[in-house]
Amino acid sequence: MTLYIKNMVCARCKMVVKSEFEKLGLQTVSVELGEVELQDEINDAQKEILLKNLQSLGFDFLDDKKTKTIEKIKNLIVDLVHQKNGELKTNLSDYLAENLNQDYNSLSNLFSEIENTTIEKYFISQKIEKVKELLIYNELSLSEIADLLNYSNIAHLSNQFKKITGFTPTSFKQLKDKNRIEIENL
Repeated sequence: MTLYIKNMVCARCKMVVKSEFEKLGLQTVSVELGEVELQDEINDAQKEILLKNLQSLGFDFLDDKKTKTIEKIKNLIVDLVHQKNGELKTNLSDYLAENLNQDYNSLSNLFSEIENTTIEKYFISQKIEKVKELLIYNELSLSEIADLLNYSNIAHLSNQFKKITGFTPTSFKQLKDKNRIEIENL
């Protein structure tokens, strides 16, 4: 049995969700971003308790096909930007179409309809949040950050960063209150 879970965006989310299943004695086969495969079926009472526990932690079940697809798109993008350090070897549309086995135009239209933004804007917002994170850590130069996130050059990264945040990367580093947005709120 597979359950689809909203707002799973990082490795810690996977650990927390897995822990909630274990607390109820439910054996998981795998826990991935957005989905948990269980060894056995669960009854309605277990599902209700699990839902309540997950909701208290900011997660939720996904039930309809459209919502599941949107969550899969988001999870692929979050994983690509925040976990795989932008290892995109093809363009984003091909990456998503290939990983979801669906036509990109359909995915794009669905995403725009449900999320009121485009996949590309969502992808860029994720990249900008990653840039903010890396700037705050202050371990990489702007050139290294641009390379890491597959920007063609520093100017492209800087222009996109300023367009989204209103600050240049250098100005952002000098701010005392560096406003970052949680991934699940993008």
